[in-house]
Amino acid sequence: MPAGGHENVGYRRLFESDGLTFGAGFPLTGANRSTPTVADELRLAKHAETVGFDGLWARDVPTYWPKFGDAGQTFDTWPWLSHVAAHTDDVALGTSSVVLTLRHPIHVAKSAATVDQLSDGRLVLGVASGDRDPEYPAFGVDREERGDLFRESVEALRTLWREEFPELEGRWGSLEGDLDVVPKPTAETIPLLPTGHARQSREWIAEHGDGWLFYHLPERTLEDYLADWREAAGKKPFAIAVQVELTDDPTADPEHLHLGFRAGVEWFREYFARLEAMGLDHAIVGIRNDDREAALSTFADEIIDQP
Repeated sequence: MPAGGHENVGYRRLFESDGLTFGAGFPLTGANRSTPTVADELRLAKHAETVGFDGLWARDVPTYWPKFGDAGQTFDTWPWLSHVAAHTDDVALGTSSVVLTLRHPIHVAKSAATVDQLSDGRLVLGVASGDRDPEYPAFGVDREERGDLFRESVEALRTLWREEFPELEGRWGSLEGDLDVVPKPTAETIPLLPTGHARQSREWIAEHGDGWLFYHLPERTLEDYLADWREAAGKKPFAIAVQVELTDDPTADPEHLHLGFRAGVEWFREYFARLEAMGLDHAIVGIRNDDREAALSTFADEIIDQP
């Protein structure tokens, strides 16, 4: 769906087109249980941009919990995206997703606006309430208050970006009228895409979000979600993340992976065509092949660039 006149450059890159766009999720090297090689990550990020991916998405994982199974892309979201911004040109830079309940909204507002300015407006924020139980006591947060804290953070971010010297109060603290948070973003606000349900109703997300970012869903479930979302949110975009492993045989039938599929490019081409017909606006692809550069190229040639 069209971006609806949003001034943020990254948002328009992802959602201005009437068709389905694609992003790639860090870590592009697949090294999600240990520190990825920075040079390899940047090489693949530039390659993904060159071959036609519209977005690069960084995860926010404050602590490594081995039981959960991964450490995201390991590096903190804000310096990492600033580094990626310096090594790319036009691709949108997204978070999938910043855990608002574990971060102070003033820090988020300042850090995000800084990355947005350094990237010339390419930042789009997926935002979440969190899903790793041990992190809440580590940050002194009551997990049962996640929903309220999330809503307060969204309200605070909007106000901090839009107003000069705002007066604002929440469980996180209070800001008097003689203090401001700078820089401001390149547009009136940085787009916010709640992730999953974030302990909120669909109606709240439709009203307060600039779109909805979701996990991989079975096609029938996704179809229902999209229909309900259009009824609640109109043309605001809907995006999902999906794991992809391309087989050597382009005609291979799909095998289920966790949050995605292993299949030939012909099946994936038909699969994403079906999702586009349903009204999906953006897919964040997690490439699972050992040769990431070749797989990114194949995906772009065989799926992104196909009419």
